[in-house]
Amino acid sequence: MRWPVKGRDQARLKLVSRLLRAMRAENAPEACGRRLLRDWLSAAQRAQFDADRCFDVTGSDSGKRYRICYGTAANIRELDRDGKEGTGWCFAPVGALVPGDVMLAQKIALETSEAAALALANRVPLIPRLTH
Repeated sequence: MRWPVKGRDQARLKLVSRLLRAMRAENAPEACGRRLLRDWLSAAQRAQFDADRCFDVTGSDSGKRYRICYGTAANIRELDRDGKEGTGWCFAPVGALVPGDVMLAQKIALETSEAAALALANRVPLIPRLTH
């Protein structure tokens, strides 16, 4: 038998329900992946990611700059000297990973083994990205 909830108890129940939903969302795989990614970003990269959902890295071999945008595929763009986006690249670890985990793997690969990462990558046509 369910007892009717009224007044202050109803308000408390709604508050607890919202709190539980927020806790579940905070512990969801995508949120955990985003937190791990942010922990590995420099302060400048973190600020860029928070503002634009992307961040720039420097390749370990060529010194070229790349922009990694939120996503799991075709989300890397090579930048020219003026910071303009050029060639698109697509590579990712094997498995069904959340965007934060994929982006962290891409960051580490480009910053430590750029040539090996690009040897496995596919070039993709530059498609203008949507901003949020």
